[in-house]
Amino acid sequence: MLLAVIAACEVGFWVLLAGGLATRYLLRLPRLGLVLLAAVPLVDVVMLVASVIDIRQGGEPSFKHSLAAIFIGVSVGFGHSTLKWADSWAAYRFAGAPRPVKPRKGTREKARKERQGWYRHLLAYSVGCAVMIGLGLLSDRGFDALLGPAWTWTIVLVIDGFVSFSYTGEVDEDAEREQREKLTT
Repeated sequence: MLLAVIAACEVGFWVLLAGGLATRYLLRLPRLGLVLLAAVPLVDVVMLVASVIDIRQGGEPSFKHSLAAIFIGVSVGFGHSTLKWADSWAAYRFAGAPRPVKPRKGTREKARKERQGWYRHLLAYSVGCAVMIGLGLLSDRGFDALLGPAWTWTIVLVIDGFVSFSYTGEVDEDAEREQREKLTT
């Protein structure tokens, strides 16, 4: 049952996101679109409540609970930036806004953006692991099974850190100058 709730919440996330953007830009109802976009985090609340109910009703802690925790963590860490990214592209595509600028490789802006992405990843990891531990504490069966995916996620986080911070050392002055010129024109 919990897996069905998780799947429905994941679908609900994308439906609310697409519906909010379509309402905002295609139907030209910005307030209603904003309400739909503001409802996106409620999907995570539903997933968290369903996970807690399942654990409290005697469900054995397992990967499905870890999956819910991971989705919640990723939503907290990356949700706002995902909504902002999608909104800026929808505004460009459907409302005549300027095209979102992607920082060029070799610029300080690209290095900063990569570091910010890793900080978001760290936040997602922290929230996800905290939810895993919280669910484990609610269970009378322990939380060893819940924390299994956290070890793999730790490795991914460390690798992402190395990759994200590697951009810091390779700032190309020519690319930096071209990026500034592009932004001023």
